[in-house]
Formats: sequence, structure tokens, C-alpha cells
Amino acid sequence: MHFLDNILFENSVRSLLTVLLIISTGLICKKWLSRNLASIMFVILKQKWISVEKTIFVDLVFKPLGTFLSVFISFIALMYLKFPEVLKFNIDSYSFHEILIKLSKSIIIIYFIIFIRSFINFISFVLDVKAKQSNEKSDDQLVVFFRDFTKAVVSIFGVLMILKFGFKVDVGAVLTGLSIVGAALALAAKESIENLIASFIIFFDKPFFIGDFVKVNNQTNTTGTIEEIGLRSTRIRTVEQTLITVPNKQMVDSVVDNWSMRNARRAEIKIELSHSNELKSINEFIQLLENYLKSQQGVITKSTVYVTDYTKAGTIITVEYFTLDILIEDYFVLKQALILYIKQSIDTMVMKIANAGGDINIFNADGGGNVVTTTII
Repeated sequence: MHFLDNILFENSVRSLLTVLLIISTGLICKKWLSRNLASIMFVILKQKWISVEKTIFVDLVFKPLGTFLSVFISFIALMYLKFPEVLKFNIDSYSFHEILIKLSKSIIIIYFIIFIRSFINFISFVLDVKAKQSNEKSDDQLVVFFRDFTKAVVSIFGVLMILKFGFKVDVGAVLTGLSIVGAALALAAKESIENLIASFIIFFDKPFFIGDFVKVNNQTNTTGTIEEIGLRSTRIRTVEQTLITVPNKQMVDSVVDNWSMRNARRAEIKIELSHSNELKSINEFIQLLENYLKSQQGVITKSTVYVTDYTKAGTIITVEYFTLDILIEDYFVLKQALILYIKQSIDTMVMKIANAGGDINIFNADGGGNVVTTTII
């Protein structure tokens, strides 16, 4: 029993063993403690979101919560020990003990912020699941915006907490000082601020959503699917399956052609018939095409067949039609069927297509028999 009263590093062995036992118990029981706390939080959240799965909640929240509890318990336990005299020295007018206390508080705040960010990820995941059950594309965009913006605010708040509680800095004075240098910082981060403002414009104006297929008429003329809309940039998966990051300011300043918001698809086919075809045959051919397009009224909403030009090469007939907003694969199948029908009609009616070019025969000047034929395409 006298052994426990011995002094080691200005603390009794009993005190050292007690602190070691508390820390060890905390490390051993952190899984049990954090799991139970997570379960209590899950029960509360379950009342709000019935579809929440416990395994997902544990995966996203359990680990950061356990780490935070371990660091917090260790700090509280060490506070009961007397700081050794041998470690009482100053570093640039600050005592080593004071520096350790400030660093310890800062570490606790950092792990607490990490836990809060993980919890935000979980909330975002739940909202994303609910958003996918809705037909509103804006819900998906709202979840991403909420996640990124909230995590950014929490990070800034965490830095202020470290300054306030960790290093005892007057946050009000810091904010006042920042307002003085704010102009310089704003100029230095001009593009970042512009992109941040542009993200708010995209969110409220809603020119496009995640999953939309767009063509951005900027310096690169990007075409692809919107995968993510962040606070600084928008990520687009191109038709070549590459991932392009476009600053939000460019997305706002550029002309964005949102193909996903179209209410119809337009197609145009030009047929160039030879002048040798009779007028009666041309009229019959036009009538055949009109009847075929009318038979497709379930998909084709509007169609026209007209003679649009009369040139040296021949008579040009233009077929224009609009379809419902169908899949691109169905659009091409429909167009293919029409083209094959046009070919079949031309073959059946024995009509002639205008020549693509002409032949020029060049004879020798002396009237010889050699002939050079040149084809103009």
C-alpha cells in the first residue's frame, strides 16, 4: 500500500495509475460507449426518418464519435495530474504547460468538428435517399448544396472555436481586423468569391440540375452530363467519358444549352430528286411521306413535307418532324425507319435521285480518239 503513495513526476503512483486506468477504460469501452450514444441518437432520428438504416448511421457516425470520446476522456483524466516542475519552462513568453493545454483543447475541438461533419454527411445521405424518391431534380441539387455549404460553415465555426477556447483570442477583434484586410483578401480571392456567388445563382435560378445533359458554349464548348454542382465548380461527365471541372462563374456567364429540358426532338431529312421525275410522281411521293408521318402520330407531334428548292442538280424535298421527348435510341430507330421507307418508296415508284456530280469529257485538240473523263463530285 505504501508503494501507491510513492511520488513519481510529482504525482503519487496512485494518481498515475488512476489516470492510466481511466484512459485505458475509455479506450477499451469507447466502442461500447460510442455505439450506445449512436444508438440513442439513431432512435431520435428514427422518429423523423422512418426509412433510415442503422448500419449506415453507425458506419458514418460511430467511428468519429468514438475517436472524439477517447480524446475527450483522456484530456479530462490528465487534467487531474499535477504538472511536473521539470516541464515548467517558457517558450517565447509562453509556458510549456499553457501551450500543451491550448493544443489539447484545439485537438478536442478538431475531433468534435470532424464528428459534426460526419453527422452532416449522414443527414445528407438520408436527404439524398428521400430526394431520389421524388421526381423533382431540384431536390438532388438542394442536398449537395446543403452538404457543402453546411460543412464549410461548420469548418469556419471550428476555426473560430479554436481561436476562442483554445488560444483565448478575442474573436471579435479578429473579425474586426479581418474587415480591414477584407478588401485585400477579396481582391486576392476574387475568382473564388465570384464562383461562390455563382453557385448561389445556379441554386436559385436553376438553369440545370444534376443529371441533366447540357452543352456549355464556353472556351471549350463542353458537352456532357452534370454530375456535381459544388460551391466553386460544376463537374461534367463528357460524351468521351472524361470528367471536366468548369468554374461556376463560367457556367453562369456562358450560354448553357440544356438538352434535358427540351419538350420535343426535331429531325430534318433532305431528298434531292432528279429533274427527270414527272410532277405527278413527285406529288404522289410527297403524299406517301405525309401519310407515313401521320401514321406515327403516337410519337411524332408535328410534321411537314415540302418542296423547298429547285436547283441545277434537282428538286429538293425537305421532311421536317418533331417527336416527343423520347430516348435518343428510340429517336434514331424512328429516323432509321423513315429513311428506309423513303428508299423503299423511291424504289417502288422507280424515281431517280439527282446526280452527286457531273462528267467532263476532254478530247485531244487534233481530234484523236483518246478521251480523258473527269468526274466532279
